[in-house]
Amino acid sequence: ATRRARATRKSLLHVPYGDGEGEKVDIYFPDEAAEALPFFLFFHGGYWQSGSKDESAFMVDPLTAQGVAVVIVAYDIAPKGTLDQMVDQVTRSVAFVQTRYPSNEGIYLCGHSAGAHLAAMMLLANWTKHGVMPNLKGFFLVSGVFDLEPVIYTSQNVALQLTLEDAQRNSPQLKVAQAQPVDPTCRVLVVVGQFDSPEFHRQSWEFYQALCQGKWKASFEQLHDVDHFEIVENLTQKDNVLTQIILKTIFQ
Repeated sequence: ATRRARATRKSLLHVPYGDGEGEKVDIYFPDEAAEALPFFLFFHGGYWQSGSKDESAFMVDPLTAQGVAVVIVAYDIAPKGTLDQMVDQVTRSVAFVQTRYPSNEGIYLCGHSAGAHLAAMMLLANWTKHGVMPNLKGFFLVSGVFDLEPVIYTSQNVALQLTLEDAQRNSPQLKVAQAQPVDPTCRVLVVVGQFDSPEFHRQSWEFYQALCQGKWKASFEQLHDVDHFEIVENLTQKDNVLTQIILKTIFQ
């Protein structure tokens, strides 16, 4: 699907958003050129140590067909990148899109698994440090990890090398209830698959509850009959439930 999107869609590939070798985005456009488009940014999963933007443009066709620009973000996965670096890179990628396309009709962030964690960290970002206030209108957090402490005690931490302090600093679960939404109309949708593992269910539900304790406009969806991978792989289909939820949120 990514190869097809690259071959058939109007795109700008490997656009640098920073100086680092891994700091690039791929931008896919709808056929109708317009200055003011909604932008959908996607952060891939892979436990912060696998995956890449070069295989993550699978939702491009159904979204660009409806007039949404799609940005697939690369970041330095472990062991090359630390978690702090990844969060910083993703923050800069969002600031870059806002700066480059200031007349956008809303920026929507979507992440899957580890990518949902990185997207969720943008709820806490200090935008003044980046000199730009992105026009954030929605978050789609798909089968995410929001409390990093349990990861420390798994084999996934061999590459990540997280300390308890690192995990707490980068756990949106611990901070989002106290954070102030910059835009109270910004929607945050927490999504989990029916056949996701119990830990993904627990983390998604608890993160949703933390959002509700804060003043976030949050909702929670469990999608039927999908596992941890099908939930995003099905975004290749225009009539998929999650594809439709995304489009409805953008164009409501």
